[in-house]
Amino acid sequence: MRCKWVLGVGVLSALVGVPVYAQPPAAPAVPDTKPAAVPAPAPEPEPRAIPGVRPLRNLEYARPDGKPVKLDLYLPEKVGGVEGGKEGKPWPLVIWVHGGGWQAGTKAFCPALPLVREGFAVASVEYRLTDRAVFPAQIQDCKAAVRYLRAHAKEHNIDPERFGCWGASAGGHLVALLGVTCGNKECEGAELGNAEQSSAVQCVCDWFGPTNFTEFKSESADVAPMLVRLFGGPMSENKELVRLASPALHVKKEGMGKCPPFLIVQGDKDPLVPWQQSQELADKLKEAGVDAELVIVKGGGHGNFGAQGAKEQARVKEFFVKWLKGEGKGG
Repeated sequence: MRCKWVLGVGVLSALVGVPVYAQPPAAPAVPDTKPAAVPAPAPEPEPRAIPGVRPLRNLEYARPDGKPVKLDLYLPEKVGGVEGGKEGKPWPLVIWVHGGGWQAGTKAFCPALPLVREGFAVASVEYRLTDRAVFPAQIQDCKAAVRYLRAHAKEHNIDPERFGCWGASAGGHLVALLGVTCGNKECEGAELGNAEQSSAVQCVCDWFGPTNFTEFKSESADVAPMLVRLFGGPMSENKELVRLASPALHVKKEGMGKCPPFLIVQGDKDPLVPWQQSQELADKLKEAGVDAELVIVKGGGHGNFGAQGAKEQARVKEFFVKWLKGEGKGG
């Protein structure tokens, strides 16, 4: 099996156990706050099935409520390698955060895997779903994962100063929050471990994630129950959490000097997340002086970019090369 950057649907499906850009089916919409039945995780691929990739599976990065949350770490097999050939030179890291409406999904689905062959380490992170905990548990877990990876960077030959993140849908929402809430104690979850480490990331790729729940209006009847579960009740009764969860509301015209560059990609026919959500975040980031690129895919749905899918995958690779390999301002 060859692992190229632009993978066909069949190849990537074989690697991750689910269709490309698709998460396990969402739970049926119900009007109450009871946890939805979560589909069983897709089978994970054989650890040695990807040439040139050294997988480290099920690394426990935190234990909230006495139960573990884990991540998978994928490393290039050769030290140096594509990164430049210098023996021992640490790898930049791309952290993938899965989608699934905060109620489903699995770290086994990792479209970032081809980046390993491009000289990156890749981590795929699981986090507490809404059958286990309400917001802000999800962003606290993601930040704990970043701190864990930074604390263990030396032993895995990872560069702690070159961390990027990429997520889709609910994962896009969470990586956007990672980018704009550096230093926010409510989102940090320092008690989950490695509090001495920074949870900052050096660049963010947000694929069609919601950004402002106070203005969120979706035509899909499936979305409202997801949000009820995310916030533990109706949004009208959880206004503080709703604001805390909205990346666009964390962006200010002043004081955003440490905010990393963003790449935001969304389809203009997305039935779940209105494209205006991405537009608002991009506009606010630019107003705050942050390097932010917004790509609206004409005719694109919720992750289904059709013929333009390969182009957007390539754009993601170029983004991480620019900002994590010294070719951009953040390098």
